[in-house]
Amino acid sequence: MSLMKNVTLAVQCLESRVLCYFSFLLCIFPIYIISLLLHTNRDRAYDRLKLHLAKEFCELPHLSYPEDAPTYIPKDQFVNYLDNYIDYFNIRPRYHISIESCMYDEVRKCWTTMARDMVTSMVLKYKAQFLVVASGENSAQNIPMIPGLNSFPGEVIHSSKYKSGATYSGKSVLVVGCGNSGMEIAYDLASHGANASIVVRSTCPSKELIRLGMTLVQYLPVNIVDAFLVMTSNFIFGDLSRHGIVRPKIGPLLLKSNTGRSAVIDVGTVGLIKRGMIKVLGGISKVKGNTIEFEGYKSTANNWLKNGDSMLNDDGLPNKRFPNHWKGANGLYCAGLARRGLAGIAMDAKNIADDILSTITSISG
Repeated sequence: MSLMKNVTLAVQCLESRVLCYFSFLLCIFPIYIISLLLHTNRDRAYDRLKLHLAKEFCELPHLSYPEDAPTYIPKDQFVNYLDNYIDYFNIRPRYHISIESCMYDEVRKCWTTMARDMVTSMVLKYKAQFLVVASGENSAQNIPMIPGLNSFPGEVIHSSKYKSGATYSGKSVLVVGCGNSGMEIAYDLASHGANASIVVRSTCPSKELIRLGMTLVQYLPVNIVDAFLVMTSNFIFGDLSRHGIVRPKIGPLLLKSNTGRSAVIDVGTVGLIKRGMIKVLGGISKVKGNTIEFEGYKSTANNWLKNGDSMLNDDGLPNKRFPNHWKGANGLYCAGLARRGLAGIAMDAKNIADDILSTITSISG
């Protein structure tokens, strides 16, 4: 392996496509990127999935979507965009590689990573001056512990296994978890004739309103834009409390800024709830129905990163708040862990690239 300037950037990615977010480094300075990838995620998405944010907020550095691309990119077109990104920047990712441990060597002043080839079972060892944690904040399934779940006779699946509501036509399905995936899956189930119910805490504006808000916030204070979005949503949707939906006390932009939690964006689910096609239920105390679906993920970074406490907390998420979250000690970085979506990942990637370039320049100069 030929390493230019004896510098290696190791990118640990359980979410295989995350590597693409760092490929633009190749355009800035000569550096060899080792990608350690476990699997692709082409099959971990339901059929009707589209990006919930407009395409202008979901572009990676230095490559835009085609001009004729739809405003909200379907999953297959998004995967094609990432494939084109890999080809455009001549990235050579390695798939089916599982990270077992990663630790900073104080003596050699580098990161030592032990990995395993999932096809050949061969043990691999990598050394790197810089390490970018890009495994994602939602890289592992998180199924909540609910009394009676083990004795449930019906089908229990995680949202990552869900494909289409056509499979559940005529069946009763309870969707537990009302994030953006849960809301869209409930919509898909009802559209295919399933008797869909969903556990809902709150919901926020439509994706068109979110797009407008993200555009306006570039020119106006976030609190003013947020107030406008809340007022407009109330006008469009009316009082949803009688349907079991309580609106958050703050708007979607401040919610994201203050808590890191993404707003639940309506894709038509609220309309079906108001028409009685989707039932809204409260908290779950026991299992009932024929099919239950669980939604939720968590970070897995701490499973393999042994001494990353300069950057990550016990949950595998950054210690520092956005936008100062992306850098740790000893050449350790993270991208995509600040709950800021693709736009946040692009910001992280640029910051990391600039910092690594500055470090290399100071060493060589």
